[in-house]
Amino acid sequence: MNQPAMVTPRPPAPRRRVLRRFIPPQHGAWAMLLVPWLTGVLTAGFRWLHLPLLGAWLTGYLLSYYLLQAIKTRRPGRVRAQLWAYATPALLLGGPVLALRPQLLWYAPAYALLLAVNVAYAARRNERAVLNDLASVAQSCLMVFVCATVADVPPDDVVPGFLAVTAYFVGTVPYVKTMIRERGSTGYYRASVAYHLIIFAVSAWLRAPVAILFALLLARAYAFPKLRLTPKHVGMVEILACVLLVIAVTVG
Repeated sequence: MNQPAMVTPRPPAPRRRVLRRFIPPQHGAWAMLLVPWLTGVLTAGFRWLHLPLLGAWLTGYLLSYYLLQAIKTRRPGRVRAQLWAYATPALLLGGPVLALRPQLLWYAPAYALLLAVNVAYAARRNERAVLNDLASVAQSCLMVFVCATVADVPPDDVVPGFLAVTAYFVGTVPYVKTMIRERGSTGYYRASVAYHLIIFAVSAWLRAPVAILFALLLARAYAFPKLRLTPKHVGMVEILACVLLVIAVTVG
């Protein structure tokens, strides 16, 4: 009998290998980076400095990701190229923003403290801890105030947007766990539903678009863990939720 031909899998294309080395597989992180920035820009008003701020924000995240990888693995040499690749643009883009808006340094202690939490959990190789997730959420949501400072707008003007964005992303911490890593956990499910119920009750006193959004998020937290959704489908739902969130906090 003829033996079936062996099919040798093709090695990843060079471009794909480079992307895998320099782009972390953290798809949800991009929403946490872009939504607060976009909310801050739309509520405070766009200024040209918001563009280099965005570049510094994105490259700064990538730099921090590989820095935490170096701490976690205790092998910084494996990510030396990534550290240099992202440290340079982060400094080049962030430097002019700081020079023109030195008051941004007031946020430095908060970011340093939150990053220290990330470092501590990376050193323990326990990045999935809830407190670590919440520290990352706080770092991201502070960008709403950073955008307001860049625009020379009083922080009070963007507080509603900050609260809505923070409430959403805090809610994703228990919710996403009920969908993926803690699927079937009664404790996480109850915590997720209870949190969204409280947030909806509070948002009912706010503008109608925000209240409607959190009503939908409550329904999603209650019903979706009972379905067998794949991580891809979970991500698609959250992309839609992020779009609706930005619309809800910026209309009117």
